[in-house]
Amino acid sequence: MTARFPDDTPLTEAVLGAARELSERDALPAYVYDLGHLDAHLAAIRAACPEIEVLHAIKANPEPALLAVIARHVDGLEVASGGELAHVRSHLPDMPLAFGGPGKTDAELAAALGADVRRYHVESLHELRRLDALARARGRVAPVLLRVNLPAAPASGTALTMGGLPSPFGMDPTEADTAAGELSGLSGVRFLGIHAHLASGLDSADCAAVAETILGWANRYARRHKLEMLEVNVGGGMAVDYRYPGQVFDWADYGRRMANLTRAHAPLTVRIEPGRAVSAYSGWYATRVLDLKRSHGEWFAVCAGGTHHLRTPAAKGHDQPFAVLPSSQWANSWPRQTVTKEAVTLVGQLCTPKDVLARSVPVPHLSVGDVVLFAMSGAYAYNISHHGFLMHPTPTVVFVPSS
Repeated sequence: MTARFPDDTPLTEAVLGAARELSERDALPAYVYDLGHLDAHLAAIRAACPEIEVLHAIKANPEPALLAVIARHVDGLEVASGGELAHVRSHLPDMPLAFGGPGKTDAELAAALGADVRRYHVESLHELRRLDALARARGRVAPVLLRVNLPAAPASGTALTMGGLPSPFGMDPTEADTAAGELSGLSGVRFLGIHAHLASGLDSADCAAVAETILGWANRYARRHKLEMLEVNVGGGMAVDYRYPGQVFDWADYGRRMANLTRAHAPLTVRIEPGRAVSAYSGWYATRVLDLKRSHGEWFAVCAGGTHHLRTPAAKGHDQPFAVLPSSQWANSWPRQTVTKEAVTLVGQLCTPKDVLARSVPVPHLSVGDVVLFAMSGAYAYNISHHGFLMHPTPTVVFVPSS
């Protein structure tokens, strides 16, 4: 097989080799993760951002092999459920953890108190009071950051705004003021600072501008309420653009901007919390074309698997970038269907018109039996997909050690 790329879809040699091997032993669909690629990507992030702490949100991808690589480069992991907490503790028992997310149950908070969670991102005044009571009952003091729903700074690259709008995430500034007034009477919690995640899909300049907005508000809040503030978590939001798979968030520019901010707010600890931007580029979903057919003037490639394995394009409404690996594996005696220089919509095997992975993408050449490698599948991919629909087999999972 020789790799062909419809656009600028990146494909490492290690992943290409794994795809060939998987194709030869008929082990597709499969997720292929390049751990060497992930390691290098994280090393570049940390080199660019030496003056800020980095948490990683494991909701992006909880695969233990990925978390083991990520853990070597970050200051801690963020979990958002009791299940994620137990998962990380079973694989990385000594990793510093922050516990975020709305709707934490008493059982989850109690488990976090017993698991030595370092930070609680508190989403409401009600949650703060409950955490206080649970901590006091156990003779503990829970370190907390109040998550606040602030108006987002103007940002040209915003794909998703989460701040300043009605939302289940975080507390309004007025509720945060009420919380500040109660803190002195809550002996089971210790206020450390502010957490906010206001937008996603930002370029480096806009991402730093949002951080500046959060830091400015947090400092005014602490002064107004005469609170000692030690740290601020400015969230993530780094752009991952599925239209341009060869382009990566400019961590070097972001690091320079954030260094200026952290120096201006010293000795405050500034923390970021990226998820998708950490692992998205290090995972590929490999599958095979099962059928090619023309319907009312349009070409469709029906692939093994589908959005029950890779829900990301259906959830976000984009075309998942892909590369085509022509395959000579074809056991049947009749000719296989082929298209050349045509726009093709790649779909899966599900009985729904929403099972679309990429729509009307021009391909130089595509045949039944060819392997398709969907890039940027390392985050919010298999773990957010509706696995049980139609009860197809689960994908093979392969980790390659170097790119």
